Amino acid sequence: MTQRTIRFEVIRECSHTRARAGLLHTPHGTIETPVFIPVGTLGSVKGLTQQMLEQDLDARIILANTYHLLIRPGPELIASLGGLHQFMSWPRAILTDSGGFQVFSLSALRKITDDGVVFRSHLDGAEHRFTPESTLDVQAALGSDIKMVLDECTEYPTTHEHARRSMLRTARWAERGLAHLRDGVFSIVQGSMVRDLRRECACRLADLDADGYALGGLSVGEPRSVSLEMVEATEDLLPRDRPRYCMGVGMLDELGEYVARGIDMMDCVLPTRNARNGYLFTSCGRVVIKHQKYRDDPRPIDEKCPCQTCSRYSRSYLRHLFLSGEILFSTLASYHNVFAYLDRMRQIRHSILFGNLPNLLNSFSSQRVSEE
Repeated sequence: MTQRTIRFEVIRECSHTRARAGLLHTPHGTIETPVFIPVGTLGSVKGLTQQMLEQDLDARIILANTYHLLIRPGPELIASLGGLHQFMSWPRAILTDSGGFQVFSLSALRKITDDGVVFRSHLDGAEHRFTPESTLDVQAALGSDIKMVLDECTEYPTTHEHARRSMLRTARWAERGLAHLRDGVFSIVQGSMVRDLRRECACRLADLDADGYALGGLSVGEPRSVSLEMVEATEDLLPRDRPRYCMGVGMLDELGEYVARGIDMMDCVLPTRNARNGYLFTSCGRVVIKHQKYRDDPRPIDEKCPCQTCSRYSRSYLRHLFLSGEILFSTLASYHNVFAYLDRMRQIRHSILFGNLPNLLNSFSSQRVSEE
């Protein structure tokens, strides 16, 4: 039997919640969990260099997008240059999604069958095809440490009939994908926002013995309370010795809520996307930097934040950069937001290890305001 390259161990469990602190061992290093994964769709976390991510922010893993890298520059090119790690000069772990969510978003350009998905490039209209086997082959060519099976993401809201049909298709695709390639592969729980379908899917996937289990199909327009309910509906059915990954969530003040419900891994585009649009996360809420009240504000974004942006630059200066359209703003703002997310997760992990997670979550709630 081939030894798996992905291994997860639980170090400490919270006695008051479902949270746990663990270690996720990968071919490119060990990741302390719970962990937030910065999104680098095209092999680049927008606004940040790999040196910033590795040496300054100490990100242990980033996410890249299978659909977008298939379209451009192509897995053959990346493989010929030594794989995605060497291509983008990133020595740590990489997780690639299956491309299923991106295909879902191309509703006018794709056709889903039981065999897979036929879709057209958003760049030039060229036709492509994903099957449960081929999407894993693409991710293997990229050299991903963690690969995601192909899944079908349903729109919200949808009918129970459509959600069940989609869920069963996702489960069958997971069976095919794991029969084709097993090492470093996570399966994905679907079922829309229907509790019984989510639980059925989790039961079907738990028997497949994947290296990890993700919850997909969230953050598609549902209320956040519903998203958390779907996590609660499935957490107890997933193997406790495998990592749980909630895909595409959430706001900074929501991270602890997912961890408290048993989630070990999360990713989201919000830190960098919101940064580019002048929306900055702080320990006390948000700073919308374009507002006039920051015109002559000498304070940092967050007076409690030790990041390099907050240590050196004022809100007044950052507002000037934003309104002037300076590229530097995106870098400084993205650096701060990504730091805020990674640091929040480090605080959460530390609190699990020392047994005071509920106190930490209460402190986050008491600090929260709508805008600083």
